[in-house]
Amino acid sequence: MSEAQSRPRALIVEDEIVIALDLEIAMEDLGYEVCALAPSERSARAVAMQEEPDVALVDICLDGGREGIETARWLREVCGVSIIFVTACNDEATVQRIRERVPGAPVLPKPVYRDRLADAVARAA
Repeated sequence: MSEAQSRPRALIVEDEIVIALDLEIAMEDLGYEVCALAPSERSARAVAMQEEPDVALVDICLDGGREGIETARWLREVCGVSIIFVTACNDEATVQRIRERVPGAPVLPKPVYRDRLADAVARAA
Protein backbone atom coordinates (compact mmCIF):
# COMPACT_ATOMS: atom_id res chain seq x y z
CA MET A 1 0.00 0.00 0.00
CA SER A 2 1.42 3.38 -0.97
CA GLU A 3 1.57 6.33 1.42
CA ALA A 4 -1.23 8.12 -0.48
CA GLN A 5 -3.50 5.07 -0.19
CA SER A 6 -2.98 4.79 3.55
CA ARG A 7 -3.72 8.46 4.29
CA PRO A 8 -7.28 9.59 4.99
CA ARG A 9 -8.94 11.37 2.07
CA ALA A 10 -10.55 14.81 1.99
CA LEU A 11 -12.95 16.43 -0.45
CA ILE A 12 -13.02 20.23 -0.57
CA VAL A 13 -16.38 21.66 -1.67
CA GLU A 14 -15.61 25.33 -2.31
CA ASP A 15 -16.24 27.56 -5.32
CA GLU A 16 -13.63 30.23 -4.48
CA ILE A 17 -10.42 28.76 -5.94
CA VAL A 18 -8.04 30.71 -3.66
CA ILE A 19 -9.83 29.40 -0.55
CA ALA A 20 -10.04 25.89 -2.02
CA LEU A 21 -6.30 25.82 -2.71
CA ASP A 22 -5.53 27.12 0.79
CA LEU A 23 -7.75 24.42 2.30
CA GLU A 24 -5.99 21.83 0.14
CA ILE A 25 -2.60 22.89 1.53
CA ALA A 26 -3.96 22.94 5.10
CA MET A 27 -5.42 19.44 4.79
CA GLU A 28 -2.24 18.06 3.24
CA ASP A 29 -0.33 19.60 6.16
CA LEU A 30 -2.67 17.62 8.46
CA GLY A 31 -1.76 14.39 6.66
CA TYR A 32 -4.77 14.11 4.35
CA GLU A 33 -4.78 13.27 0.67
CA VAL A 34 -7.10 15.75 -1.07
CA CYS A 35 -9.00 13.70 -3.64
CA ALA A 36 -10.66 16.70 -5.32
CA LEU A 37 -11.68 20.34 -5.25
CA ALA A 38 -15.39 20.54 -6.11
CA PRO A 39 -16.92 23.97 -6.85
CA SER A 40 -20.55 22.79 -7.06
CA GLU A 41 -23.06 20.37 -5.63
CA ARG A 42 -23.02 18.30 -8.81
CA SER A 43 -19.23 17.88 -8.86
CA ALA A 44 -19.13 17.18 -5.11
CA ARG A 45 -21.65 14.35 -5.46
CA ALA A 46 -19.86 12.83 -8.46
CA VAL A 47 -16.45 12.99 -6.78
CA ALA A 48 -17.75 11.58 -3.49
CA MET A 49 -19.34 8.59 -5.22
CA GLN A 50 -16.13 7.80 -7.09
CA GLU A 51 -13.40 8.79 -4.60
CA GLU A 52 -15.05 7.87 -1.25
CA PRO A 53 -13.51 10.65 0.89
CA ASP A 54 -13.35 10.35 4.67
CA VAL A 55 -14.07 14.02 5.33
CA ALA A 56 -15.49 16.94 3.34
CA LEU A 57 -14.86 20.63 3.96
CA VAL A 58 -17.97 22.37 2.66
CA ASP A 59 -18.84 26.01 1.99
CA ILE A 60 -22.46 27.14 2.36
CA CYS A 61 -22.66 29.15 -0.88
CA LEU A 62 -21.56 27.07 -3.86
CA ASP A 63 -21.14 27.66 -7.59
CA GLY A 64 -24.48 27.85 -9.35
CA GLY A 65 -26.23 29.15 -6.23
CA ARG A 66 -26.62 25.70 -4.70
CA GLU A 67 -27.00 25.28 -0.99
CA GLY A 68 -23.96 23.72 0.68
CA ILE A 69 -25.96 22.56 3.70
CA GLU A 70 -28.01 20.18 1.56
CA THR A 71 -24.90 19.05 -0.30
CA ALA A 72 -23.25 18.25 3.03
CA ARG A 73 -26.34 16.43 4.30
CA TRP A 74 -26.34 14.28 1.16
CA LEU A 75 -22.60 13.56 1.43
CA ARG A 76 -23.04 12.42 5.04
CA GLU A 77 -26.22 10.39 4.55
CA VAL A 78 -25.41 8.74 1.21
CA CYS A 79 -21.61 8.45 1.32
CA GLY A 80 -20.91 8.39 5.07
CA VAL A 81 -18.54 11.37 4.82
CA SER A 82 -17.68 13.40 7.93
CA ILE A 83 -18.55 17.07 7.37
CA ILE A 84 -16.84 20.32 8.38
CA PHE A 85 -18.32 23.62 7.22
CA VAL A 86 -15.89 26.40 6.29
CA THR A 87 -17.96 29.46 5.49
CA ALA A 88 -18.41 33.19 5.75
CA CYS A 89 -22.15 32.54 6.24
CA ASN A 90 -22.06 31.94 9.96
CA ASP A 91 -25.00 34.04 11.14
CA GLU A 92 -27.23 32.46 13.81
CA ALA A 93 -30.02 31.47 11.37
CA THR A 94 -27.56 29.67 9.09
CA VAL A 95 -25.80 27.94 11.99
CA GLN A 96 -29.21 26.81 13.28
CA ARG A 97 -30.06 25.31 9.85
CA ILE A 98 -26.70 23.49 9.90
CA ARG A 99 -27.46 22.09 13.37
CA GLU A 100 -30.87 20.86 12.16
CA ARG A 101 -29.76 19.40 8.80
CA VAL A 102 -26.20 18.20 9.62
CA PRO A 103 -26.10 17.76 13.41
CA GLY A 104 -22.69 17.86 15.05
CA ALA A 105 -20.82 19.25 12.03
CA PRO A 106 -18.24 21.86 13.07
CA VAL A 107 -18.64 25.35 11.56
CA LEU A 108 -15.40 27.25 10.96
CA PRO A 109 -15.64 30.92 9.96
CA LYS A 110 -13.78 32.35 6.99
CA PRO A 111 -11.16 33.74 6.88
CA VAL A 112 -9.87 32.47 10.24
CA TYR A 113 -10.60 28.76 9.76
CA ARG A 114 -6.90 27.81 9.75
CA ASP A 115 -6.63 28.41 13.50
CA ARG A 116 -9.28 25.79 14.28
CA LEU A 117 -9.04 23.41 11.32
CA ALA A 118 -6.82 20.76 12.95
CA ASP A 119 -9.14 20.47 15.96
CA ALA A 120 -12.28 20.31 13.78
CA VAL A 121 -10.75 17.62 11.55
CA ALA A 122 -9.76 15.55 14.58
CA ARG A 123 -13.29 15.77 15.99
CA ALA A 124 -14.96 15.00 12.64
CA ALA A 125 -12.73 12.02 11.84
